[in-house]
Amino acid sequence: MPKKLSAGIVLYRRSGGRLEVVLVHPGGPFWEKKDAGAWSIPKGEYAEGDEPEAAARREFQEETGCEVTGPLQSLTSLTQPSGKVVSAWAMEGDFDPAMLKSHTFLLE
Repeated sequence: MPKKLSAGIVLYRRSGGRLEVVLVHPGGPFWEKKDAGAWSIPKGEYAEGDEPEAAARREFQEETGCEVTGPLQSLTSLTQPSGKVVSAWAMEGDFDPAMLKSHTFLLE
């Protein structure tokens, strides 16, 4: 079975002496009243052979509707209990929550 790979970006800013981080929450009826353990960085799966950093940028844009530009700082990858390997990058930048655009999908 192929290894599941995921890539994402931790976008953060310093504001009023605080550190703020962009997190996302899954939508749909399954996640409607579930918050504990549901929040995550914007990330998504990619195939072996794909460029992980490019996948992280693509997934950030798909998850938030906003494109991140500029250099990313690589963070240590981790393996989740499910076996999925998550690679992440950090970037300091600004994010206006009013610009957030979720994507939609057809649910049967």
